[in-house]
Amino acid sequence: MKEGEYREFLVGRGLDEGRIGDAVDAVREFERELSVKDRSIDSATVEEVKEHIALLVSRGENSMERLRALSWYFYATRMNDIYVYFTSILQGRTILESISERLTSLVDEETSRRVFEGIEMPPLGSPPEAVPEVTARFMERLECELPQEVYRRVLAGNHHRIPLEAFDGLKEMYKEAESIDEFLKWKHEDAIKVLEEHLEEGRAWYEQEITPRVVEFVKGNQEVLGGVRHGDKIYMTKIPYNPDAYVGEEDPLMKRYYACHCPLARAAILAGEPEVNPEWCYCSGGYGKLLFDLIFEEETEVEILENALAGDMRCRFTVKIPEGKHK
Repeated sequence: MKEGEYREFLVGRGLDEGRIGDAVDAVREFERELSVKDRSIDSATVEEVKEHIALLVSRGENSMERLRALSWYFYATRMNDIYVYFTSILQGRTILESISERLTSLVDEETSRRVFEGIEMPPLGSPPEAVPEVTARFMERLECELPQEVYRRVLAGNHHRIPLEAFDGLKEMYKEAESIDEFLKWKHEDAIKVLEEHLEEGRAWYEQEITPRVVEFVKGNQEVLGGVRHGDKIYMTKIPYNPDAYVGEEDPLMKRYYACHCPLARAAILAGEPEVNPEWCYCSGGYGKLLFDLIFEEETEVEILENALAGDMRCRFTVKIPEGKHK
């Protein structure tokens, strides 16, 4: 175990000594399990991680704190394949809770209660394939209870609970730009610089492993991590969840799977079931439009053009520029 490197990383995240000690203990426990098999944590595989998490679930020791501590270790030590697996099982755990809150605020508490009755996520740490059944049933409820225009708006919120201050730099960039077009170009160029930095450092960028061909892929399409304005709409193509595999993939099914970001639905693409209503992707649209809600200072309209759940090879959206907000 690279304890010194890990402790330094945790200090950088602002953890106190107590939480650092707990995080190190969580990693040591996994290390002890592996040592029985003459295995090292610094050569661990995704399959060994899955086995350890399954054991934690069976013991009721699958807390977010413990699982996050393990994921941080693999991020800090640049074991990107394992870190990305952790993102697939930890991301999205608060999405349904957030949707419930938005549904209550936009409609009413009784409707929210009916929609969510009996809808429960599998235990924390469950493999990704255990989740889409919940998502499919939830979408069926939404369709039964609400008109399309209403449930689309409910879904298109900040359900990943991104801190709004995370966009401060881009908001300043927008103020300095002479036009929306210039801002989108700058935004794309800035994103490329960030990817190049992660490539040089060998670190994952969010849940993406960055390779030279990923950087070239993004450079080749301003819609990816940028945007292109046509008339009163901004067109955006989402960077694939696994961009390196996506770029090199020719099989349509696998390409869709690599494109999809959603931890609550992606596994259904590969399994072929359950059928998750592609309207679910308005949740991803809400993530994509959040920046524009902030810079235009009002809630914008998002529309899905293409998405992997519907059989498309990419996920593509438009955000409508509000009247009077052109520049």
